[in-house]
Amino acid sequence: MKKIYIVLTYTGTILSKLIKIYTRKEYSHVSIALDEDLQHMYSFGRLNAYNPFFGGFVHERVDKGTYRRFKKTKTRIYSLQVPDENYDEVVNVIKDIKDNRREYHYNIIGLICVAIHLKFKREKSFYCAEFVKYVLEKSNINNELPDLIKPEDFNNIKGLDIVYSGILREYLN
Repeated sequence: MKKIYIVLTYTGTILSKLIKIYTRKEYSHVSIALDEDLQHMYSFGRLNAYNPFFGGFVHERVDKGTYRRFKKTKTRIYSLQVPDENYDEVVNVIKDIKDNRREYHYNIIGLICVAIHLKFKREKSFYCAEFVKYVLEKSNINNELPDLIKPEDFNNIKGLDIVYSGILREYLN
């Protein structure tokens, strides 16, 4: 058995504030990490810490990019034990998207549609929660997540263990 990590965050950006107002939930973004120290953490989000209008597949780092800029980012980090073959499939799904990242797009329209309870799906297009759900599904990890997925929905995955809750920058200190 190996562990994957579900990382919920709230940065305080304008977009995250809008999402928080709509959902009335603490966290507005979700990522998936392959390791406890979050060196291999992935999602769909802003490609540039200073420009919220261009998004896509991102390799997120606690000490770089958006999380470096927004030093008071709040987080809740969960671990989930999965069989080795499922873990390997998570790695393969992420690697495939990473290797073909130019073919993938940020699903801003889908994100807006969730706010009005509509599903809008384009092939090879994700917002953060769609991406993490897609990785879990493609890796045959049972998650029972809703079709209209929001970051907070990941709190409900069976078998999650909370690893940390607090300020992201303080996690590894």
